[in-house]
Amino acid sequence: MQQQASLVEYGSRRVIITITAIICALLEIVDTTIVNVALNDMRGSLGATLTEVGWVITAYAIGNVIVVPMTSWLSQQFGRRNYFAASIILFTICSFLCGNATNIWELVAFRFLQGVGGGALLVTSQTIITESYPPEKRGMAQAIYGLGVIVGPTLGPPLGGYIVTNFSWPLIFYINIPIGIIATLLTLQFVRSPKYAEKSKARDIDWIGIGLLALAVGSLQYVLEKGHDDDWFSNSTIILLAVLAVFGMFFFIWR
Repeated sequence: MQQQASLVEYGSRRVIITITAIICALLEIVDTTIVNVALNDMRGSLGATLTEVGWVITAYAIGNVIVVPMTSWLSQQFGRRNYFAASIILFTICSFLCGNATNIWELVAFRFLQGVGGGALLVTSQTIITESYPPEKRGMAQAIYGLGVIVGPTLGPPLGGYIVTNFSWPLIFYINIPIGIIATLLTLQFVRSPKYAEKSKARDIDWIGIGLLALAVGSLQYVLEKGHDDDWFSNSTIILLAVLAVFGMFFFIWR
């Protein structure tokens, strides 16, 4: 309890931390849905097929689900504030690169990396808000966080539609840049990290386990995203990845 109590903030500092965390969570949630309305414009601009442009959504989701299970460990290794700030920076840089992509596969690659950066934003921001409030006010903190996060899925499509109609699709990524820069500066200035136990040495880390987990969740995400389009188990790729997902998770748990 002493460790958690040391992270409790008061006054304007707590307000700034709360706003910063909610903004970061919104960045991740909005970016999940905002691209949906821009897919046709991306397809025409980059000369992509319907299947290829679908990877813009799938790649982000795969990057996201791979990193989310490792968020707690990465926070412990690098410090929560440092890892959170690094994730915002990666997300912001990849937003710029997505807007500057010259072909569909560049965009897909940058979206994957953007998903890796975004994976920490939602989970870690909730933890940061919770630990910034005293125990008796954490219910209120979660309510504030939840209210902010609910806006994300409903904000993305109309915002994306407005941008695509009045400007061009790269702007849906560029709008993340100033927000990401401000969020990074506020994080480094105001967010504190808990005092973790001694970090694991590189040789003590279960790299095989991490690889198995990434293989399992990445394969499963692909199956869930593309299964319907590829007629589920009539497609050899879906069958292969489904098997990899099952065996990857089995051996991860077994280890």
